Amino acid sequence: MIKPVATHNNPYGDDKVIAACSIFGVIDTSGKTFPGTDVVTAIANMHDRSNGLGGGFAVYGLYPEMADHYAFHIMYMTADAKRQVEALLKESFKIVKSEEVPTRKTERISNPPLVWRYFLDVAGNGDHPEADFVMEKVMAINCGVQDAFVFSSGKNMGVFKGVGYPEDIAHYFRLDDYLGYLWTAHGRFPTNTPGWWGGAHPFNILDWTVVHNGEISSYGINRRHLEMFGYQCTLQTDTEVVAYAVDLLMRRHNLPLEIAVKVLAPPLWSQIEREKDGTRALQIALRQVYGSLLLNGPFAVIIARTGQMIGLTDRIRLRPLVAGSKGSCLYLSSEESAIRLVCPDLENSWIPVGGEPIVGTVGKPIATTKSEAAVMARDH
Repeated sequence: MIKPVATHNNPYGDDKVIAACSIFGVIDTSGKTFPGTDVVTAIANMHDRSNGLGGGFAVYGLYPEMADHYAFHIMYMTADAKRQVEALLKESFKIVKSEEVPTRKTERISNPPLVWRYFLDVAGNGDHPEADFVMEKVMAINCGVQDAFVFSSGKNMGVFKGVGYPEDIAHYFRLDDYLGYLWTAHGRFPTNTPGWWGGAHPFNILDWTVVHNGEISSYGINRRHLEMFGYQCTLQTDTEVVAYAVDLLMRRHNLPLEIAVKVLAPPLWSQIEREKDGTRALQIALRQVYGSLLLNGPFAVIIARTGQMIGLTDRIRLRPLVAGSKGSCLYLSSEESAIRLVCPDLENSWIPVGGEPIVGTVGKPIATTKSEAAVMARDH
């Protein structure tokens, strides 16, 4: 009798796939919008990196006619949850428009929640900065209303995600109807956390989104640090802390990108000791102030916000990330094959340095070397 392949290849019985999950992103730095056909093709090319328990996309620039309004995408498991959330929204926002997110019947998508979108204006936020007010309302809904959660809350952008392979999620949410200048995609292979609709990637707060391959083993201490600033982790997946961390560091604490990435993926102590006095003092100060936000564990992430896409890995590159460019387009992917499938005449391709950001920004040139990336990071 022939043994099953899994047993033959893995006599220890540990079927955890530690290098799985697929991530892909593309930005046109000219600001031109384009359909997501190539993005779906690219992420589907990495089909075997996921297992059907999560797929999703973030799209920027897809609501130009509603660009000045916050676009909330909300999943409801029950009709009562929808009534509760809409009552809360009416207290804090002016609802400009509300509608069910269009979907189509998809064979491999079963038991989906009701997904609704709302275009909102802040009715009154007292002394709060508007973005902080919106963030607090997102947390209040996600923590306070059972069977409902806000999974997208920015302006002129949206997240579409669920349980399924990414190509099935794209078909289900009719992504062929949308245009965007920046798309990110994720195929999930959950290892330590459940596969459910809210746990799919991307994770979002305001206009920040994150797709991630890896494992944030520092999740507990990261989460406790973020809770001091009003962030509540409710989606049962370690990646959620990354989205909140970049919002805290770059929006609320106004750290430039080159500093924020040194908090998330800091240099090794041996490297810090070799730096010049000023740089060494800065690195030590960052570790003292933000040590609890250091992302420990293997990771490759694509972080996006309005007008910008950022690729980042851990310092020793325990998860793959490949970059490529052609003209005004920057591509990031778990595998180079996915980029070359949709852009066979790629002009540049390279492996990013661990812990150093690859940045694509609307209106800016694409950095293809470490030194160019350092200059661009300082500019933002």
